[in-house]
Amino acid sequence: MLSYFQAIIFGLVQGITELFPISSLGHSVVLPSALNWNIKQNDPFFLTFLVATHTATALVLFLFFWKDWKRIISGLFRSLKEREIKNSDHDAQLGWLLIVATIPAGVLGLLFEEPLKILFASPRLVAFVLILNGLLLFTAEKIAKKNIKKKQEELGSDERITKLTWGESIKVGLLQSLALIPGFSRTGSALIGGLLTGLSHEDAARFSFLLATPIIAAASVLKLPELTTPSDSQVLGPILTGAVVAGVASYFSVRFLTKYFESNKLTPFAIYCVIIGAIFSLLFFLR
Repeated sequence: MLSYFQAIIFGLVQGITELFPISSLGHSVVLPSALNWNIKQNDPFFLTFLVATHTATALVLFLFFWKDWKRIISGLFRSLKEREIKNSDHDAQLGWLLIVATIPAGVLGLLFEEPLKILFASPRLVAFVLILNGLLLFTAEKIAKKNIKKKQEELGSDERITKLTWGESIKVGLLQSLALIPGFSRTGSALIGGLLTGLSHEDAARFSFLLATPIIAAASVLKLPELTTPSDSQVLGPILTGAVVAGVASYFSVRFLTKYFESNKLTPFAIYCVIIGAIFSLLFFLR
């Protein structure tokens, strides 16, 4: 059971940390232990609550990029109707790149669902993984300096993204799969994948935000039906409250980050993850 206050805190934290490259799942696992809240992070209800807050984030992202998704979905249907993906059809190309990049996390998530649940009950391990997430962001930023291709200003962001190959799209998807482990950031991992394929910070962030919608939506389809069971009906209030708060926080987060990554880097988030991970690790060690 969650109180409304706890649901609001979790919703706020999830809405911010899901889109910032600092791991929402990592914060959701370490937060209860740090605050001495009697919550079992691997309990089916808590996992459903997290899926609900993630669903709110995905819905906000879908609405925020609504005009883009209309074009992308139209492009996908157009390519199916014409039975080909034309080089000039950047909407269709982007749509299929997103589908391909979604597959690795979807497959691995289904294969390792049960073993991954165990990690939700290990705040000490997740605090350490937060440090690893920060170090990964640091390393990727260093490597990206050599890999980022010259930004072609005459091209639009989507047109630049569609220069990715199918293999590069799968690479982004595989890196995104790291976020199945609490402590690794989905946004950060996808961003890193984009940077390592030569995308700019701005284009990698856009690809990451678009990629978030289908993967979170897929998880929602699998988990949200559990809310209709009698055992969960009594806690719908906190779940809906947390989801609404997460949605509002996500809106302001995506507005900020789409501007931030036009000219800024991952380094501040890397520093944050290393510091916060070290603080939590020390806190749990001393207990």
